[in-house]
Amino acid sequence: MIVWLNGVPGAAKTAVGRALVDQLPGSLLYEPEVVADGLRALLPRKRTDDIDDWRELPAWRRLVVDTAAALRGEVDGPLVVPLTLYSQQHRDEIFGGLAARRISVRHLVLTSGETILRGEVPAWLEAEAHPVRSAGRPPEEVAREVAEALRDGVGVCDIVQTPEPTAETLAAGVLLFDERDRVLLVDPTYKPGWEFPGGVVERGEPPARAGVREVAEELGLRLEVQPRLLVVDWEPPAPPGHGGLRLLFDGGQLDPDQRRRVLLPGPELRDWKFVTEDEAGELLPPLRFTRLRWALRARERETAFNLEAGVPVG
Repeated sequence: MIVWLNGVPGAAKTAVGRALVDQLPGSLLYEPEVVADGLRALLPRKRTDDIDDWRELPAWRRLVVDTAAALRGEVDGPLVVPLTLYSQQHRDEIFGGLAARRISVRHLVLTSGETILRGEVPAWLEAEAHPVRSAGRPPEEVAREVAEALRDGVGVCDIVQTPEPTAETLAAGVLLFDERDRVLLVDPTYKPGWEFPGGVVERGEPPARAGVREVAEELGLRLEVQPRLLVVDWEPPAPPGHGGLRLLFDGGQLDPDQRRRVLLPGPELRDWKFVTEDEAGELLPPLRFTRLRWALRARERETAFNLEAGVPVG
C-alpha cells in the first residue's frame, strides 16, 4: 500500500510523513524528489536547465512508479509519499501505473482549515482525497489523525488494475456519434488523456466483437449491429510501451435513449462526452488524434485506411 500525502505548498507534508512512519509499523518514507535528484545527475545540463517542474517530465513519472514498486518489495509496511500532485493527468499516470503493479493507493490531502477552502486545491482532488487539516498543528498530531483515518479505511483510490503489456498488443476502439456527428470520448482513471471506448483484443477474439464487448463493459450499451472497420494503424514501440495494431470501428449514432443509458464503471472511467474534431485535438494525445482524423475521413468516404504510425500506406 502507498499512503499519498497531497496538499498545498507549506502544508508540512514531509514532516507529517516522517511522523506517520512512526505510526505505521514497517513503513518507509519515500520522497520522489530523490528521483529528480538522480535524473538531475544523469541528464545533460542543457536538458535539466529547461525543466521548471520535474512532474512534467515523463521519465520522472515512470521512475516514480518503478521505484515505488521496487521499494515495496523491500519493506513490510506501506510507503508514505509526501508530494503535491495537482495535475489529474499526472495522478492518472502515476496511480494507474501503481495499480497495474497491484499496489493500492490511499490518497489524503493536507489542508489549511477544517474543510478545503474553495480554490485551495483542484476540484478533482477535493472530490477524491480525504482532507486532514495540518495548518497550525504539530506534525505528530496530524500523523496520528492520518493513521486513524487509514484504519477507518478512508482515501481508497478504486482504480482498475490493468496489467501493463509485455509485448505488442492488438486493440480495438469504437467510435460512437451523436446527431451532430460529434464523437464520444471517455476519460480513464488509470492513464492520462482521453480515449475512445475500446481495449485490448483477447486471445482468439475477433477484433470487431472485442470492440462491441468493450462498449458494453465501459458504457453499459449493447451494439446490435457489427461495427464497420475504419482504420488499421500500426503503432511503433515507444519504451516503455510495446506498440502493436490499433483498429478503429464505426459504431454508428447513439439515439437519445441510448445516451441516457450510458453507465460508466467507476474504477475505470470517470467521465464521457461528445466532442467535435477540433475539441478532440485538445483532449487526445497526438498519435491518437491523428488516428481519429483518418477514421473520420474514412467514415465520410465509406472506406478504410491502412496506417503506419498515423501515416497512410499502400
